[in-house]
Amino acid sequence: MTGRYLITRDETGTYRFALVAANGQTVAAGEGFATKAACVNGIESVRRIAPDAPIEDRTHLAV
Repeated sequence: MTGRYLITRDETGTYRFALVAANGQTVAAGEGFATKAACVNGIESVRRIAPDAPIEDRTHLAV
């Protein structure tokens, strides 16, 4: 089984998505969206924009 995107609604009715690994661990979560269509669009944006995004390590920068 591969990872999957889950769409849920919170107590205020806002749609949210999470990327969940095959082991059930949430590895990423999106912001809240007013509509389900906007939430699905957010998922599609992540798929399109960052399929092979590089890792940018900023841990060496001052806090």
